[in-house]
Amino acid sequence: MSMIITSKDNDKVRYTKSLLKSKNRNKESKFIIEGYRILTLAIECKAKLDYVFINEDFEKKQEHKEFLEILKKKDIMVYKTTNKIFEDLTDTENTQGIIGVVKFKQRTLEENLTDESRFVLILDRIQDPGNMGTIIRTADAAGVDTIIALKGCVDIYNPKVIRSTMGSIFDMNVIHATQEEALRILKLKKFDIVSSYLDTNNYYNTVEYNYKTALVIGNEANGINEELVSKSDVLVKIPIYGKAESLNAAISSAILMYEIKKYLV
Repeated sequence: MSMIITSKDNDKVRYTKSLLKSKNRNKESKFIIEGYRILTLAIECKAKLDYVFINEDFEKKQEHKEFLEILKKKDIMVYKTTNKIFEDLTDTENTQGIIGVVKFKQRTLEENLTDESRFVLILDRIQDPGNMGTIIRTADAAGVDTIIALKGCVDIYNPKVIRSTMGSIFDMNVIHATQEEALRILKLKKFDIVSSYLDTNNYYNTVEYNYKTALVIGNEANGINEELVSKSDVLVKIPIYGKAESLNAAISSAILMYEIKKYLV
């Protein structure tokens, strides 16, 4: 199914543009994905793709035409619009000419953290979209079961976050929860809380990790909040051999996730 739209005041155009704002994404439980590659991943991962917009240039490539045939077979609506209108639906300068709107389900931690889960990542006020997306992608690669995004984190459905995940947003179980709820449920399920923290004598590679571990990564500038620190079972740090004060949050998370994973395989 397809339709041509030539007016910027079209209801579908206005609705899609509204999803560039976090409050509207949360209200509608929908977010925007952009680019041919991530759209193909969405189809492969059986994401709930609601509809697609393409610009005037998208159909010039044969592989793009073939992808539109796949969408047609799946009865996914495709709206074709002008390049100018399409630019208003994205937050990138060099568009690939295709975006999709994906439905997501609002999930609770209590319902989605299973008894089989052994590796959890807790994110405390991660605010940079690039960091958030990279952390989600790395967690996917490192075999993390669930990511808990606490209050103060950047919206995981921010378009910049989505691009940085490189498709891992469709594979990872990412849940928003309050700190109180997260700690209560994780303790109930016998998780050790391991926090990345500079003011400790424990180096990350000298610790033996529990078979059920929840790793906490803190805010880029301020680290982990003091209440989380006080309720952690273990504090660990990564050695700094040069003059840098600290590591980037995404880099730190990668080093720690892969070290912890050794104990969980």
